[in-house]
Amino acid sequence: MLLLRRCRSLTTGLCPVQAQRRRQAAPPAAWCAGGSWGSRSSSGGGGGGDQQYHHTQDSCWRPALAGILAGTGAVLAYGLHKHQAERPATIATAPAGTRDPSSLPVFSQEEVAKHASLEAGVWVTYRGSVYDITEFVAMHPGGDKILLAAGGALEPFWALYAVHSQDHVLDILSEYKVGQLDPEDQKRQQAAKPSDPYSSDPQRHPALRVNSQKPFNAEPPPELLSDSYITPSAIFFKRNHLPVPRVDPASYQLQVEGLPRPLSLSLQELKTRFPKHTVTATLQCAGNRRSEMNKVKQVKGLNWGIAAISNATWSGARLRDVLLAAGCGPDTAQWARHVQFEGLDKDVTGTTYGASIPLNKALSEDGDVLLAYEMNGEDLPADHGYPLRVVVPGTVGARNVKWLGKVIVSGEESSSHWQQNDYKGFSPSTDWDTVDFKSAPAIQELPIQSAITQPLDGAMVEFGEEVTVRGYAWSGGGREVVRVDVSLDGGKTWQVAQLRSGEEEGEAPAPSPPPGRAWAWKLWELVAPLPPGVQEVEIMCKAVDSSYNMQPDSVAPIWNLRGVLSNAWHRVRVKVRMEED
Repeated sequence: MLLLRRCRSLTTGLCPVQAQRRRQAAPPAAWCAGGSWGSRSSSGGGGGGDQQYHHTQDSCWRPALAGILAGTGAVLAYGLHKHQAERPATIATAPAGTRDPSSLPVFSQEEVAKHASLEAGVWVTYRGSVYDITEFVAMHPGGDKILLAAGGALEPFWALYAVHSQDHVLDILSEYKVGQLDPEDQKRQQAAKPSDPYSSDPQRHPALRVNSQKPFNAEPPPELLSDSYITPSAIFFKRNHLPVPRVDPASYQLQVEGLPRPLSLSLQELKTRFPKHTVTATLQCAGNRRSEMNKVKQVKGLNWGIAAISNATWSGARLRDVLLAAGCGPDTAQWARHVQFEGLDKDVTGTTYGASIPLNKALSEDGDVLLAYEMNGEDLPADHGYPLRVVVPGTVGARNVKWLGKVIVSGEESSSHWQQNDYKGFSPSTDWDTVDFKSAPAIQELPIQSAITQPLDGAMVEFGEEVTVRGYAWSGGGREVVRVDVSLDGGKTWQVAQLRSGEEEGEAPAPSPPPGRAWAWKLWELVAPLPPGVQEVEIMCKAVDSSYNMQPDSVAPIWNLRGVLSNAWHRVRVKVRMEED
């Protein structure tokens, strides 16, 4: 991964048109950003409060190149902040749309193609216009991936990185316009329209609440989430970072590397050579309940509600068995510490999604790590990793790599962006000026969690009637949820909810799992009278696990710039419909 030149090194050797662009260029912003953080100042964005970007003495921009692949514009704020801080002070602004298009020159595609490097200048085309983005390259939050479009059209790349298709991004691009593309070349481009890399994505259930379309990220309505102990695959929350790959199960091969006997295993071999193992396990996104952190101060990432968590029964070969077959032995732990995973989902550069877990988790007989090919008794759905994925019970969803292509035993963690520069927690005082992703460990086990799925916030309940409160509770690392406390008076008094672990109503409670292997959530319920004489009730819940870990009472002390690990007491307010006189 190459580091880009500093901005001032790009101000030399410019052609006349580039020199003109230098005088006219607008301050760059987040072309790659999703959501609403593409402005040149933010209101509480990135943990820095209301602020203007300032000059920094940092002599080297550290790009978060793979950040754009997440499709959400989340971690890119880090790169953007550095870029804007290093923006040359000599660049002036020019209001969008002030130049008369008819006064701009016309360039052929051949002429544009000559500007395909930093030395020759970086030109691109978009919708029939020509743009000189040379000075923007070093400030591009997606790093030097922007050079892939140099001398050609942006459309094929923006089709993949769909977050570009926003008005503020187009406004920024307009400030770099230097001419029009020859009409004949425009016709040729239109005749070869880029295919949409998301066009083969599977159909999704209409009940899902979508946080982003491309890549697809969605959660079920909370009231459906707690209807069933096993979440139906169709409404299991979807977390994709890239287009869903099409994988032919007949030709599929899993590569296992880093051990004395490297393996290449077909799907059939995984099913017949290794015993089938089944585990019921809850997966939760690190950003579950991020929307509550946004209420404290804006963070970067998808605005997940309380339903970026689901529970399923997974079946497949144990990772431990496969590693042992590849020659993993007692001496392996002397040099290896991690097991890396690479997915088959990739971007146009071939960069794949990746993550890693500790080797001892992978090898533990009690770790229950699966190379899963079934979900809820059927083949994995496309959105959930068909034909093979990793399921790492008790661990953050980001390590449960889908569409698994490669397993590597290594002395090092995965070098993937999502392992090194994302999915990490920080102090509330850390902002995008001071964050150092290398200083924090990658999230593995998740903390104790619970939320109310019924009634919904803002619901109306009848005066004098009992209220039924339902929800879920789960803790990472195999720690069993042993209690859920519910308050109907804003935390003044508490009542203990009834827990359910999959047994049908009226059946005896299911036995506790072995210590350290409580991989699945508990659903819970409380039926209780409303406090007398109130017009509004604040209901809240908090869970306790077998290690007596408890949820914090409020969000502010655990706020962090990425909005991960949000697990404060969950609160909903309901209105009471009073009796008419």
